[in-house]
Amino acid sequence: MDSPALDASDRPLGALVELGRLLRARDYQFVTVTPETHRRVLARRSGPASCLRDVFGWSLPFRKTPLVDGVFELLVAAGALLECDEGYRSAVRFSSLSSHLFAHSAYPTTDAAAVFFGPDTYRFCTMLTARLGSGLGRVVDVGCGTGAGGIVLAASARAVVLADINDDALRFARVNVALAGATNVEVVQSDVLGGVGGPIDLLVANPPYMADEQGRVYRDGGGSLGEGLAVRIVAEGLQRLEAGGRLLLYTGSPIVAGSDTVRQALLPVLDRAGASFVYEELDPDVFGEELERTRYASAERIAVVALDATRRREKSGA
Repeated sequence: MDSPALDASDRPLGALVELGRLLRARDYQFVTVTPETHRRVLARRSGPASCLRDVFGWSLPFRKTPLVDGVFELLVAAGALLECDEGYRSAVRFSSLSSHLFAHSAYPTTDAAAVFFGPDTYRFCTMLTARLGSGLGRVVDVGCGTGAGGIVLAASARAVVLADINDDALRFARVNVALAGATNVEVVQSDVLGGVGGPIDLLVANPPYMADEQGRVYRDGGGSLGEGLAVRIVAEGLQRLEAGGRLLLYTGSPIVAGSDTVRQALLPVLDRAGASFVYEELDPDVFGEELERTRYASAERIAVVALDATRRREKSGA
């Protein structure tokens, strides 16, 4: 397994860690919104960045002025400084969540390997902290992205594994582990659980759940309407959990003719595994703009849903 520690050969990532620490020392905070809200806010703006939130939150262009003293050199060292007609842009954003600061891809997240952070991340982490207490065993965050889910649980866990198939996500996760000062977290490349060894007491996941024609890793869930990866994670996860182990899934589900498509896909998987579970709708209507796309012509809404499943305990002597 890879170590989250950053050594001398990780100078670009180390520079991002230094940048995050500098921003935190300057009381930087930014709550990241949906891309559609971001677009609307930028439509009201003109001119270059006037504060660090403009540079590292709103992804606005900036000039080399006293505003960026200290951070400019770190962006250069991180390979995250982009030149543009208006001056420069940062290729990285920083978002606040609780006491943490998370690095991720700049807006707009159009690149196929972009690493996203937004309202779903906040809702996912809120769900985890609300449902889980202390004394957690070995936790695996599948499709970890920035690593937010696993990192917010690290203080309550014996060990945490952040797993993702996306190299860019793994780099950001390493930066964010270092920023959080978490010493019990390791970062591994893995297609779902294929690269994760050892026992799993708790599996958490916030997979992409849209049907994305561009195939962006952070957004495209596969299947007919984006549900494919969520179903795969549950199926493989229940097989790998320790007896009595728990799985918490946060995802989105298109509602078609009043029927929850993710629930219908998961029921046979849960039945085959003999898992006990609670399934609930957390938010009835998100990303309504997606319904204008042909792919979602049959959907009446997209809901945020949660699955809390427990693998059955084996009988004595089994």
